[in-house]
Formats: sequence, structure tokens, C-alpha cells
Amino acid sequence: MKPHLDRALVWFRRDLRADDQTALYHALRSARQVFCAFVLDRDILDVLPRTDRRVAFILQALQVLDEDLRRLGGALIVRHGRAADEIPRLAAELGAQAVFANHDDEPQALMRDAEVARQLAPLGAALHTFKDHVVFERREVMTAAGGAYGVFTPYKNAWLRKVDEFYLSSYPVERHASALAASALARGVPSLDEIGFAPATLTPHLGQGSHGATVLLDDFLDRIDEYDRRRDFPAVKGPSYLSVHLRFGTVSVRRLVRLAHQRMQAGDHGAEVWLSELIWRDFYHQVMHHHPHAMTSAFRPEYDAIAWETGPQADALFEAWCEGRTGFPLVDAAMRQLNETGYMHNRLRMVTASFLTKDLGLDWRRGEAYFARQLLDFDLAANNGGWQWASSSGCDAQPYFRIFNPTSQSEKFDGEGRFIRRYCPELAALDAKAIHAPWERAPLAMSGVDYPRPIVDHAIARERTLARYAVVKSRAVATR
Repeated sequence: MKPHLDRALVWFRRDLRADDQTALYHALRSARQVFCAFVLDRDILDVLPRTDRRVAFILQALQVLDEDLRRLGGALIVRHGRAADEIPRLAAELGAQAVFANHDDEPQALMRDAEVARQLAPLGAALHTFKDHVVFERREVMTAAGGAYGVFTPYKNAWLRKVDEFYLSSYPVERHASALAASALARGVPSLDEIGFAPATLTPHLGQGSHGATVLLDDFLDRIDEYDRRRDFPAVKGPSYLSVHLRFGTVSVRRLVRLAHQRMQAGDHGAEVWLSELIWRDFYHQVMHHHPHAMTSAFRPEYDAIAWETGPQADALFEAWCEGRTGFPLVDAAMRQLNETGYMHNRLRMVTASFLTKDLGLDWRRGEAYFARQLLDFDLAANNGGWQWASSSGCDAQPYFRIFNPTSQSEKFDGEGRFIRRYCPELAALDAKAIHAPWERAPLAMSGVDYPRPIVDHAIARERTLARYAVVKSRAVATR
């Protein structure tokens, strides 16, 4: 295709890689000169704590991206300001006739993009956006009647029927890299201090940017056939640990799905289960597109009527949950892992969410907001979907009467207590049986140990939850 533009600007957002990057590919094929930029958006950053790990991760990823672009003949321009202002301003400075970016369907991002498009119009420039963050988006997988899926399994089946080589093929950026242009405006990536943030410790195994993602992927492919058997055990190296790289686009989702799909077709059950997890990600993003109200309210409106616990006592329970001092070792270990590392094992996300909503009787939105602040891999669609699943208010959610027993979950998925001992070292001396319910099974051994008694009786809390949800269900039936 012959370029029809003189200059174009690629606006990187949640796609921080130079390989198989949709917007970059289309810009390179459309323009004779292509400039690349990222904006450290103050609309997002200014409300974050100064030690936010995600900012440190992003800066590392930008450094790798800049190096890769320079190797290809370009460079990354990094600005710190409101993206809605900086991108039009930069397009004007560069004389760009178009801005290329990849879709971001979060409600705030859509408003930001609309503002950018409005500011570009008087410059005679257009904003072009493309699919990159998921395999199927928006209206690409619909029911036979043309509606959006609200249940995962039928969606997954339709997804698998539709997927083929076309949807999973990569975008060969390097083949067209001669159009990349360097600029005096590309002065490198600023430090955390330069943008007002303090140093933050990142887990070393994550690596830096797209290079770190490649290392993690190579490691995971050596053990993917065991994923289905190991993924639920937090003390075992079972997950891919690629969630943060998917979140910031330092790895291509097409590459991951292509590898999983190929191995599934070859009979690898571990790859089949992992592919299902990747499809859940697409599912939650299409839910966000079709039901944006669910990002702040219950997907199923009747569940907005639940009478959650409130007041000072509820606040104290929430604080104990946040700080990992509920008296339930697996819950506390999981919350401490989150607070210390910015990561939480997926099984434990379900356990802690169930505990907050169904043992403590607290609004799922409180937990969702806390995870949004703490998770390095925070993704609005997936985080919201997971919390509404746990609280039974979402699409294809866990039935309200299914309530995780935190002690049983502990015994089943951390039987030897290895994970608990890692994050609750005060319990390290307890044996593998007592460590799951120390006050019940090892009261003498707990003498003098600084670990709290359970803040709630699970059996009593379960009955309260059943009653709380039953009221809502009965009202819903009565109004039909």
C-alpha cells in the first residue's frame, strides 16, 4: 500500500511494545514519516499514591520501547501532562496529519479519545484507532439474535468457532520500519523523581517491558502442559505471571492466544485451560463495551438493593481485611501478598473477594476499589468482572448461595501451609493441620503469638449472607 500521508503520530497507551502492534503497523503503512509518543497522563497519575508500582513498571516498559524503536530507526517522545491536550499539541508541532492509536474501551478512555479527536479536527488531523488489546472486541462475537452474551460458556463456544489464523496473525512492524522517524523532541524517558513519584520495588521476575514478557513466556511454555493441575495452588509455580504484561500490552495477546490455540489443537489440556482464561478476558471486555453501567453498578440491577453492612464496625472490618489481619490465615496471606508485591494469585482473588462480600457482608465496590489501587495488573473490565462474579451480582456469576469457606479453601489449595508461612511468618511454627485454623486447632501454640482471632464466625456469616441475598431475590421475583 502506497503511503497517503506525509506524517503520522502513533500514540502508545496500553500497548507498550514495538512488535505486533496494530496502530504502529497501520501508521507505518499509511505515512512516509511516523513519530511515536507516550503521555504520562496527569488525569490518571495525579490521583495515584506517590509510590504506585504501576508507574515504575510503565517507565521501565517505556525505556525498553524507546530502545526498540531507536533500533528500528525511530524514538519515543514522552510527555507529562493531560493526554487530551498533549497529543493534539504534539500533532501540531510535528505537522502530523493523523494520530494512530489502539482501542481503549474503558468509559473514561472513550471520553478522553473523543476530546482528542475534537481538538485534532481544527488542525485538519484525524484520530484513527484499532483493535489490539483483545482478540475479539465490541460486536465481533454476538448471539444468533444479535445480542451480547451474558453467560461465558456460550460466548466461549462462539469465540472458538470464530477464531482462525486471520484473527491471530501478527502485524509485521519491522517490515515497514523504514518509515519510523526520530525527533529532537524524543529526549528519553523521565525518572520517577522527575514526574513526582518515589521509588517503588517491583518483583524481579516480571522483568522489564516487552523483554521481560518474552522471558516469562518462554518459561511458562516449558510448563504450560501442567497449568490445569498447578494453577490453583498459590505456593506452586503454576500461573503464567503474564497478566501485568497483558495489561500494559508489553506482550501481544494474539501471540499468546496463537500459542495456546496451537497447543490445544495438539492435545495439550493445560494450554486448553489457559486459553479459556484468555477468553474470559475477552468476555469481560465485551461486557464492559455493551454494559458500561456495570463498571459502577451491579450488572444485575436487583443486586444494587442488597443491604450491605455499613458504619464504624463495617469500616473496622474492611480495614482488617485490607491489612491482612482477619484471623483467617489464607485470606490474610493473600492480602499481605497483594500489599507487599502488587500481585495476588487468581484463586486467592476469588477467596478474598468472597470473604469480603459474603463473610463480612461488605459492598463489593469497596474491595474492587482497593484492588484497583493495589494491583499491578489492574484492568477495569477484568477486576470488575471478577468482583461481580464473587458477589453474585455479575453476568454468569457464582450463585449467591455458593460461599467459599476460607478454612476449607486453605486446606485444599495450600495444604502444607507453605504460602501462608511465606506471608504470615508468625504462624510458621504451626503444623500443616493447625495452620489453617490456628485459634481452633492450636490455641496453646498461639499463646503469645501476635496473630488475631477470627473477626467473624464463618457459619454465622454464611447464614446472614443467605438471608441478605434471599430478600433481594424475593423482591426481584415479586416485581416480575
